[in-house]
Amino acid sequence: MTNPTDLTQLIHLAITARQKAYAPYSKFKVGAVLRGESGTIYTGCNVENAAYPASICAERTALVKAISEGETKFDVLIVATETAGTPCGVCRQMLYEFAVGLRVIIVDLHGAVHHDMTLSELLPHGFGSDSLNE
Repeated sequence: MTNPTDLTQLIHLAITARQKAYAPYSKFKVGAVLRGESGTIYTGCNVENAAYPASICAERTALVKAISEGETKFDVLIVATETAGTPCGVCRQMLYEFAVGLRVIIVDLHGAVHHDMTLSELLPHGFGSDSLNE
């Protein structure tokens, strides 16, 4: 399962990534899978810190891993939480930099899809590089 393309496999990977989360303060564990246009899969989990601003979300963990490996174009993000919560504003903004049309799928721990939308639907009127030239 090096480069899974089946959504069921990707959802399973997001749920599995969640198990590695370090969330002793909020107890809100999140797993994410970000697929690059190359087909490479990047997983992430949230990592909290006693100094709360130093924490990082699962979505940004996956994004930073991808960028550090040279991947800058993405086609799908899957986020798994117990409550099927959507990405925070900071994650939405970070992802917007690279993939305005990104497909975002939000699932619960049973793999049920609660939301399937584009990033631009999650972050309408987002601020991107074009905003600097207007």
